[in-house]
Amino acid sequence: MESFTIKIQHFEGPFDLLLFFIERDELDINDIPIAQITNDFLGYIRQLESLDIDVASEFILVAATLMRIKAKMLIPRKELDEEGNEIDPREELAQKLLEYKKYKSILEEMSNLEDNRHFRHTRGNVSEELKHIAEKALVDIELESLNLFKLLQIFQQVMKNYEDDLNRPKHQIAKFEYTIEDQQTFIMRKLPKGQQIRFETIFMKLENRIHAIVTFIALLELLNMQTVELIQGEGVNNFWLSAMDRDQKA
Repeated sequence: MESFTIKIQHFEGPFDLLLFFIERDELDINDIPIAQITNDFLGYIRQLESLDIDVASEFILVAATLMRIKAKMLIPRKELDEEGNEIDPREELAQKLLEYKKYKSILEEMSNLEDNRHFRHTRGNVSEELKHIAEKALVDIELESLNLFKLLQIFQQVMKNYEDDLNRPKHQIAKFEYTIEDQQTFIMRKLPKGQQIRFETIFMKLENRIHAIVTFIALLELLNMQTVELIQGEGVNNFWLSAMDRDQKA
């Protein structure tokens, strides 16, 4: 029994397939016969499916886009822009095809340049070659003026940013175990009944500033509750503390 083989031309993507149809039939990209292109495109996809070949999602997406454009072309009332002109539903597709064709036209030449470059050893004439590459790849004009000085400037800025990051103040949250209730107990133990102590005595031998702040707040609470009495001594900033008994509170 004779066997046969079916060969399907491979396309890198849906736009590659569309360009093939346009170039094959010598069509105008700016005036695409959308019905013809849609039928050719769907026919190719059906052929892949009949051979149990998975159809990539981008092909399905473009097929849906072609059918949507075809449907819009059949609507009697066309969409209008702000100036009242009819919007051609094929315009966006045509622009994408033109852009794809522009880049595709230089891919082979760029590939040859890459292969040629692989067998070369750079001799130092970089500026002219960069300009040539920039013209071929249609990239930003900055690539044409790239030189060692600019690279050093960029490296210097990177190192400065690195140093600034290292020297940037870093905040660390410290958790202290001091509580107002504990410091109130501490103060009351420091106050012997019927005696007075100097204000500063409460704050001696505290561990740090936070410890002193919490102790001061605890003291203010005790003064507010009339548990502790603040007594003005002679002279400036001369304060004494004493514990108040129940009779004094009354």
